[in-house]
Amino acid sequence: MDHEFLHTPAGPIALKMAVAICIGMLIGMERKWSHKEAGIRTFSIICLLGMLSAVIGQNMIIGSMIGVFLLIIATNTRGLMTSKTLEITTSAALIVNYVLGVMVGLGHIFTPVAGAIVMTMLLALKSELNRFAGGLQLSEIRSAILLGLIGFVIYPIMPDRYVDRWDLFNPSDAWVSIIAIAGIGFVNYVFLRIFSTGGLYLGAIFGGLVNSSATVAEVSSRAESSGLTSKMTTLTLLTTIAMFGRNLLIATLFSPASITGTLMPLLAMTLVAAFFIFRDKVTEGKAAEPTGTLKLDSPIAVGKVLNFGLLFILIQVGGTLLTRFFGSYGLLATGLFGGLASSASTTAAAATMAMHGKITASLAGSVTIVSSLASAVVNLPIVWKTIKDKQVVRRLTIEIMAVIIVGITVVVLDRTFLLSDMLLGR
Repeated sequence: MDHEFLHTPAGPIALKMAVAICIGMLIGMERKWSHKEAGIRTFSIICLLGMLSAVIGQNMIIGSMIGVFLLIIATNTRGLMTSKTLEITTSAALIVNYVLGVMVGLGHIFTPVAGAIVMTMLLALKSELNRFAGGLQLSEIRSAILLGLIGFVIYPIMPDRYVDRWDLFNPSDAWVSIIAIAGIGFVNYVFLRIFSTGGLYLGAIFGGLVNSSATVAEVSSRAESSGLTSKMTTLTLLTTIAMFGRNLLIATLFSPASITGTLMPLLAMTLVAAFFIFRDKVTEGKAAEPTGTLKLDSPIAVGKVLNFGLLFILIQVGGTLLTRFFGSYGLLATGLFGGLASSASTTAAAATMAMHGKITASLAGSVTIVSSLASAVVNLPIVWKTIKDKQVVRRLTIEIMAVIIVGITVVVLDRTFLLSDMLLGR
């Protein structure tokens, strides 16, 4: 046994004892509130044991751990004999509590304190977590697994280099874009599930972050069937604003310098759309609010991942070739047609090309604007087909076209007077 601990100053030992006891009391109070036999005193003593064992030496840590396991076995044996139940969660908490005490004894403060807080939260949120887990759909679980697979298993083995002699395709770039889009889609799908009871307004916003065309199709169908077609202009504009924000985020993530070409036009179009929303809200007054939830598919599926990856590759390769042969006009054409299919993938492809210096950041920003405009326009035929109220359709068409005209005007002014550069101090 190492006897150096006998010469340890009293101050550090007192601090470690205080931290260990506080950690044990925190976890023990939650267990006591949950009416468990192991409560404040038990958890405080176990955490203190871990701290003292770490101060004494490694052999004491191992011996004390064996003692904790024997205590857990005895407790569960008694539980089986009396009430025929096993305290699995409390047993696991005791083990973690002991490890946290050991870490305190070794001189760590942040990690054991943070670990105690996180574990207490997990214990206290039992009913909420059970309700959340019980409400999960199989497709959502598969989506979470798929996100982890493409992000932490497949991505590390992707070659980070061009695999062809023409420098057209980098597998790592394509996979990073897939991770980014899938991650954004998954997070916003979770938000959509959480806030869906708030009505179609939040659904339109979160759905627009996932897939603007699918969202417009869903909300237009729901508005028509529920007699709320007057809300269609507001819902479509909210979806469009969310799409603008998503594309700006993607472009900035992959090519921060492209913000000089995307900020002013997207901001101007967002403000115009917001003005129309405010005007429509004031005009309609206190009409019936839309209710219900959006029935969007989970944003991550094998088919969606493969389709997005293939679309990204086609846009990136096609954009590179068109840029080499036709200059910036070729890539802008790619942004136009790519935006009709997926403005997110088009934006990611252009921003990735800018990241590698194949195009300028300004051109990548222009492609983002063009693809965003195309995505906004392609939503109009969906509304025309679904909504029967011609007055609503006409008003929405005028408002969307006004947003687009403002965007184009700001693009021209921005390129002429370099407004974004002055705004960002570049």
